[in-house]
Order: sequence, then structure tokens, then C-alpha cells
Amino acid sequence: MDNNGSMDGIRNIEVREITDCIARLCVEANESLPEDVRRALDRYRDMEREDLPRGILEKIIENYHIADDEHVPICQDTGMAVIFLEIGQDVHLTGGDLHDAVNEGVRRGYVDGYLRKSVVADPIRRGNTGDNTPAMVTTEIVPGDHVRITVAPKGFGSENMSAIRMLKPSQGLEGVKDFIIDAVRAAGPNPCPPMIVGVGMGGTFDKAALLAKKALLRPVDSSNPDPYYAELEKELLERINELDIGPQGLGGVTTALGLNVETLPTHIAGLPVAVNISCHVTRHGTEVI
Repeated sequence: MDNNGSMDGIRNIEVREITDCIARLCVEANESLPEDVRRALDRYRDMEREDLPRGILEKIIENYHIADDEHVPICQDTGMAVIFLEIGQDVHLTGGDLHDAVNEGVRRGYVDGYLRKSVVADPIRRGNTGDNTPAMVTTEIVPGDHVRITVAPKGFGSENMSAIRMLKPSQGLEGVKDFIIDAVRAAGPNPCPPMIVGVGMGGTFDKAALLAKKALLRPVDSSNPDPYYAELEKELLERINELDIGPQGLGGVTTALGLNVETLPTHIAGLPVAVNISCHVTRHGTEVI
């Protein structure tokens, strides 16, 4: 045991550090669009042939520059706080309950940062919690002695248009493609396109949905490391951008800025597929402590 009370190979981290980090990331993620999304908006603006969709993308670009300069949220819907924690197996968390620490970080971020509070305490009886808690927390134990924290505020104009389907294996790849395209077509203008599409395939009902959510964290200009799925991502994005939904649903070649596919093994009798749709304000911030 060392002078800090840690056993050899075990690192103590006080949960207040997680609170402070999450409070900071809640504000930063809401005020600053990730660089990959910025690049995609610039690229697609230059691809638009008509004045209307091109003008809409120019206004979207102007909007995120104003958010940067004035330190204000990019969107009035500052989202529900989705938190991913990758906790090293050699970490010992001290000083309190982890989930309490996470929610305190969200409370501070949204209250002190003057962000809109959008969470209700009950799905039917409603009632605003007043501080945007509780957060939706996913934890994963990984090798190492650090904690990787990702805060991804998720607006519900796009979340509401997401979908999951338990396909039969006999429906195969074409069934998967049809479901994804149909989900985006049904979403239409509602998710404030241009959108970003996260796709989760495999696992179980719940894991497919989680995969789709995590797919939104990948840069839009990245590709699945498996060439088979990288080609599927490319094909689906091209087909989606041929739907002519366009920026804000008013037509054009920019319905989606990116589409990311993540997969897991699954049961011989199943083919779960989830589509998590996000608007162009696909916000997230990550820090390692």
C-alpha cells in the first residue's frame, strides 16, 4: 500500500472529479459542435446545387459560429444528458456514490450553465425535475486505471424518430437496408435534417439500441473497420441522400451528413436492428481522468 492508501496497481479517483468533469462537459458539448460535423456541413454546403438548401446550410454554419463566439447553446433543445463511463478495472472510486456524482455534475452543468431543463420525473405524469437530472448512464469496465467520460446531450426531436426492429434472419441484408431507409424516410423533416444516423445491428433488443446510440459518437467521416460494413455505410448514406428530404426537410442532396454502423454477435434466430437518429447538432464531449 502506498502513501495515498492505494494498493499496488490500484488508482484512487474521487467521484468529485467525475462531477466536475461532467459539469464542464455538459456546457462545452452544448456550445461547441464537433469538428467532424463542421467539416461535413462545409462539404455538403458546397455540394448543394440549389440556393434554398445551400442557404439553409450556410445559416446552420453561421449558427454554430455564433454559439462559439458568444458561448451560447447551438440549439434551444439542450438535450437529455446521456453519459458513457468507461471505468478502468484498476480504478477505485472514492468519496461517494458514482451515480449521485454523475447526476450532481449534470445538475451543476445545466443550472449553472443556464441550459434548458428538459427532463420530466415520470413518463406519464410528467413534472419537470428542474435540473435536467437524472442522466441516462451507461458504464463499462475496461482495462487500465483511468475513467473515460463522454457526455452526449440528446435532443428529442430526433430521438423521437428513432426505431428498432427485430428482423428475422431470413430477411437478410435487404431487409436491414429497407428498414433503415424506411426509418429515415418516415422521419422526414421532424429531426431537423441534415441528420446523422446511428445503426446498431446484432446482440439483443437492448444491446442493438445501445449500439445505435454509441454509433453516433463515431466521427461522421470515419468508416467501420470491417470493409463489408464500411461499404454498407457508404451505400446507405448515398441512398438516404437521394430521398430529397434535404436540409430542414425542404429538399436537397443533404438529408444526412453521415451514417455509422456498429455490430455485435447475435442469436441464430435473431437479427435485431436499431436506428438512432440525430440532428446535425450531434453533440458530445469526452475527457479522460
